[in-house]
Amino acid sequence: MSDILQTIVEKRRADIERLGLNFGIEIPEKRRVGHTEFLGNAGAILEVKRASPSKGDIAPDLDPVALATTYAEAHAQAVSVLTEENFFKGSLRDLIAVADLMECRRQQGLHACAVLRKDFLLYEDEIDIAYRCGADAVLLIARILDDEQLVHMAKRAQSFDMQAFVEVREKDDFRKLSVVTSALGADAAKTIVAGVNSRDLATFRTDPLIPASVRSKLPAKAVFESGVHTPADADYARSLGFTGILVGEAVAKNPALAKDVVSAFESGRENARGKFWRKFAERKQQKQALVQEHLVCHCEERSDEAISTQKTIRSLVKICGITRVEDGMLAAELGADMLGFVFSNTKRLTTEEFVRSFKERLLRSARNDKSETPILVGVITDPNSEEGKPAIKLVREGVLDAVQFHGIEPSAADTGLAHYCAARIGSPEDFQTVADLRTHGEPRILLDAKVEGIPGGTGKTIPESLLLEKAGDIPLWLAGGITPENVAAICEKFYPELIDVSSGVEDAPGIKNSEKLQKLFAEININQ
Repeated sequence: MSDILQTIVEKRRADIERLGLNFGIEIPEKRRVGHTEFLGNAGAILEVKRASPSKGDIAPDLDPVALATTYAEAHAQAVSVLTEENFFKGSLRDLIAVADLMECRRQQGLHACAVLRKDFLLYEDEIDIAYRCGADAVLLIARILDDEQLVHMAKRAQSFDMQAFVEVREKDDFRKLSVVTSALGADAAKTIVAGVNSRDLATFRTDPLIPASVRSKLPAKAVFESGVHTPADADYARSLGFTGILVGEAVAKNPALAKDVVSAFESGRENARGKFWRKFAERKQQKQALVQEHLVCHCEERSDEAISTQKTIRSLVKICGITRVEDGMLAAELGADMLGFVFSNTKRLTTEEFVRSFKERLLRSARNDKSETPILVGVITDPNSEEGKPAIKLVREGVLDAVQFHGIEPSAADTGLAHYCAARIGSPEDFQTVADLRTHGEPRILLDAKVEGIPGGTGKTIPESLLLEKAGDIPLWLAGGITPENVAAICEKFYPELIDVSSGVEDAPGIKNSEKLQKLFAEININQ
């Protein structure tokens, strides 16, 4: 724990010491409402939330009953009620009021949501209080509870036929999830719902790839928490295979959005797009873990802070414009994370037949370790062109892992296709395209240097002033003018998550230079 999360927990302990576990609020002596299973069906969990540490006031004057009514009418599966007072301005009174509302709706034969108590719970007796106040589930944050606390609190929830919504994010959290699952035995599937927060509770920064990177480690019922602002974000979360989403700020500020968010998630499905992002995110996580392990083993005298800083600068590498087998194989051998094949009318244009034969060669060379082979991407500038259609075909067949929509937006018909987008950047106004793509649920956007009349592979770099001024804190994917000579400086200055290199390692368009490739990877490895 550190920073904001630690402050929240410390203040909460002090309040409990002063006011008791009920925080001085009169609560029912016994439960007076019925029960609805938390996340009995796939769907959205919408939040009654007045404020947050990162945003300050969100909806300070909200009426919890009116807001929860809107959520129920939008057919949310559950309502999450913040009861933390200092930073979120919540209260147990809100929980009681929302639970009473849902009981009233049940009695009237109307759709009633399950009720989640969302707080930084620390003690077993807080489960009893949540139950008496009408909660159907309780949030248990693995990071702030030790093994024994987590097991006892989950078992107490189980004794009340409540679900334990266990939030995990860091490596040790997953170990704790395994511990509590084992302790509950056969009943774990009914009692435990796991959630992964795209927001780091220490810094309150969000990253939609964090849930993607750990979905395979979670049980069948799993929730994507935070970072959902639009229906497109909800669709993205569903594409990853999550059973639920937890949405706070967006719907608390704009309740009219609730219906569209709920509908987008429920109408979505796990698909190839989500599988691609899971594959990329898992690869990134594995690479970063190897870098951290290397630093811990070889830099024993360095501080934890130095190691933490260093481990974030290992950029993943995409080598684009592959037209020769030997170039692609060398790049893979050197550690390329992605290989790009251009399906656009340029000098780097490739063919369907070449990609198929290269994929077969790559898999043969990998033998039993196919998970280590690079992600293969088809780059297109027009999905309806004769050059672009084969790339989409190869993605649908699974020969390629994804399409890179370069300088174009995917159409509604393409949203389930494994893909990411590249935006061409030459002026401040071009960052509006990036913002629009993020609003449409794109978790990452490749930024390429814009040169009029040339779609890519120009050898030009994006002006540093633009990146420093406009890129903000989004994880950067950078292309354009990256060479063995400047890659170390770029990584040190911008900490890109991914660098995309094409002309910088070529003798001619599509003809890679083996010495330049080796030097590029040597520079990147030194920069670890």
